[in-house]
Amino acid sequence: MLLISIIFFLDRYSKNLILNLLENEKYLFINNYLNLNLVFNTGIGFGLFSLNAGIYYNMISVLIFIIIIILFYLMFKSKTSEKIFFSFIIGGAIGNLYDRIIYKAVPDFIDFHIKEFHWFTFNIADIFISLGIILMILNELIFNKQKNEN
Repeated sequence: MLLISIIFFLDRYSKNLILNLLENEKYLFINNYLNLNLVFNTGIGFGLFSLNAGIYYNMISVLIFIIIIILFYLMFKSKTSEKIFFSFIIGGAIGNLYDRIIYKAVPDFIDFHIKEFHWFTFNIADIFISLGIILMILNELIFNKQKNEN
């Protein structure tokens, strides 16, 4: 629970910092590969399924809440290493759900790019969600490989 709280507050801090920093500008050049570009995402991860705040937006928000509850259940039933992975995902998901409720959109601001190719704009919560999922997949692949070899 402590890790979930730390991730949530790190996400909140970064978003509040960016909202204040980019209040008027909405864009800040950092270097040739990274910009801070404030956009409000009404969809799910990486801007997919962007919707206006209406019935579908609210349905997706409720679905996200239900998924968070399921993830908590799975976390409590899992092994120690998996608890960490679930904590990453849950902490980030709660951060983004908070924004969906308060702002009716999620502030995304990290813009990685190479020349004209820009990756999806994302935030700290998205980093932890993605990292948790990647670590969970790698753990499963490695664990299953070792299990099958024995």
